[in-house]
Amino acid sequence: MRAVVQRVSRAGVEIGGRTTATIGRGLVILLGIRSDDSATDLTWMADKIMHLRIFPDGDGKMNISLADMGGEMLIISQFTLYGDCRKGRRPGFSAAAPPEIAEPLYHQFIEEVRKRGIRVATGTFAADMAVDLVNDGPVTLLLDSEKLSNPISHHPL
Repeated sequence: MRAVVQRVSRAGVEIGGRTTATIGRGLVILLGIRSDDSATDLTWMADKIMHLRIFPDGDGKMNISLADMGGEMLIISQFTLYGDCRKGRRPGFSAAAPPEIAEPLYHQFIEEVRKRGIRVATGTFAADMAVDLVNDGPVTLLLDSEKLSNPISHHPL
């Protein structure tokens, strides 16, 4: 499971020229799902995102989480996060989960976040959407649950 996490002052989604969801201060999550993602991946991702300390404290340091500040989350399904552009000029999407696998996991992820008391707005799975946001900072992070089994090692210089 991959997520692009963007800290925003506001965001919204339009489908067919009509606004279908909006949030105020919080996070926009672009969520990509692989065929072999599981409940473990989505639980880890929900916890990680909610508790990332990426909002400023009184001293302007990133020290406050979404859960701490009571912010909102806009979650958008984004299979293109698994686009493979290494060969040719057209991305391949074979690593992305097919809709019959991705859609239930997308909805489970939304419920995981809601269970933790966060107000959630969403896009519509597989819809052609226009996402409008004001990136605050800007702060944008990439998370990948696949990296859990392969932690980054730090080598001294």
